[in-house]
Amino acid sequence: MTLNIYFLRHGETVASKTGGFCGTSDVELTAEGTIMAENFAEAYQSISWEAIFCSPMSRTIATAKPLCDHLGMEMQLRDGLKEINFGEWEGKTPTEVNAQFHDEYVRWQSEPGWNAPPGGERAIDIARRSSEVIEEIEGTYPDGNVLVVSHKATIRIMLCFLLGIDVGRYRDRIYMPVAAVSVLEFSEQGPRLLKLSDRSYIKQLSVKG
Repeated sequence: MTLNIYFLRHGETVASKTGGFCGTSDVELTAEGTIMAENFAEAYQSISWEAIFCSPMSRTIATAKPLCDHLGMEMQLRDGLKEINFGEWEGKTPTEVNAQFHDEYVRWQSEPGWNAPPGGERAIDIARRSSEVIEEIEGTYPDGNVLVVSHKATIRIMLCFLLGIDVGRYRDRIYMPVAAVSVLEFSEQGPRLLKLSDRSYIKQLSVKG
């Protein structure tokens, strides 16, 4: 038996375009982000899906909805798939954070695994809560295909954790643009990377972030 987990980052939002810190803010998809979600549904609807797990944020729900609607499947919402909580940095740009929280920002940039934004989460915290969802998926769906719709930092941290990469290096090792698809195969030998940050399914792509 082999389980394949597809990790899908949500489509474009205003925050993903501007590059500001957006974790707990419940932002919506842009018009192009909605098109990305529809493109994903069209490209991946022929796969035999066992389940669809989703972060309970508006941007992830809207990304999963076209596929769920086409398949007639309900998405399973899990808090463990939410984006990192940026605490006092939420809604600010990196330039603003560097000016207002310089020392904390430098520590976070050098080692985000064990340093959190003031009032926020560390990468190791994300690894712990998201791993509970992965364990649930492995226990419930040991064979077949499962979709996980989540966020930029959270997916990168999950991939690092599952592939044995230091989670503190998630920003350095994994590129994860909006609407990117990554696939891990779970077998007796453990997880194996099959696809990373693919967006070839998107029609007339005009965004980079």
